[in-house]
Amino acid sequence: MEDNKKKVINTTITRNTALFSEMTGNIYETVAILTKRANQIAADEKRELHKKIEEFASTNDAMDEYYENREQIEVVRRFERMPKPVLTATEEYLEGKLYYRNPAKEDPEQQRMEQWENEVIGEGNK
Repeated sequence: MEDNKKKVINTTITRNTALFSEMTGNIYETVAILTKRANQIAADEKRELHKKIEEFASTNDAMDEYYENREQIEVVRRFERMPKPVLTATEEYLEGKLYYRNPAKEDPEQQRMEQWENEVIGEGNK
């Protein structure tokens, strides 16, 4: 999994928050998109990890079990060194590799309701 992906920085860096709201127009919508993508990545990594660990599951004697446990530990360590899912999702978003849509923005009736709600809220502040 790690071999076919571009290297993602695995440390914390300062980011310009204005970049996160450019594509969606709303930082909170961007955070929701990143959260959903990070959850997808985490679920995929979890499935892959369990699949690799299951390869070692067998009933052998103690000496073979010790050797297999070392292999399992190496597999787990490799996964621990991988970048966190939210970092991967952030890189994908900033590089424009994520496809997302907001059904509320696509539905004309929903758009009219949101516009009406914004007008009512705006009149209440006067």
